[in-house]
Amino acid sequence: MSSETSTESEALKPWQLFTLAGLIGATIVVFVSKGHTPAGIVLLSLTIFGAAAVGLAAWRMFAPLSSRYELTSVSVLGGRTRAALEREKALALRSLKELEFDRAMGKLSEKDFAEMGARLRSRAARLMAQLDAGTSYRDAIEQEIRRRVGSVPSGHTLVTVNCRHCGAMSDADARFCKRCGTSLETTE
Repeated sequence: MSSETSTESEALKPWQLFTLAGLIGATIVVFVSKGHTPAGIVLLSLTIFGAAAVGLAAWRMFAPLSSRYELTSVSVLGGRTRAALEREKALALRSLKELEFDRAMGKLSEKDFAEMGARLRSRAARLMAQLDAGTSYRDAIEQEIRRRVGSVPSGHTLVTVNCRHCGAMSDADARFCKRCGTSLETTE
């Protein structure tokens, strides 16, 4: 892989350091333990690897306290993260619908409905905002093309539509505004 296309840094990562320390420790144990049974040597090697794992866990726990080290945040673009947020949003909306049904059936007082409904609505709105704040796959691809080529090739521009009501930009194939929910379809 050339240096231009490589996205990994050349520095030794902590998990690599602890894995290397575990391998070196296990190798030393194998050479030093003459006259022991193979099961004993395997157990000693596993103990060394366990110590390396504990060291890595301790480093991960104490590293954020250091001002030099900064943990990378989880990207919303990732498939699993986005899918988890989508599931949580669907669960919040489903719970809100069940809450409204329980109120309609008389199982829930208006006071309880107002309190729980407000919490569920704010949770759903927060999740929707978090999903919208993440870059879309199309934007990430456009950025990667700009980074590698320098600009977006002609004829491959991102088409957007502005909302008449709030002015937010949406994809050209969107039927409703992302921000306010107004229909984007023109009735002529």
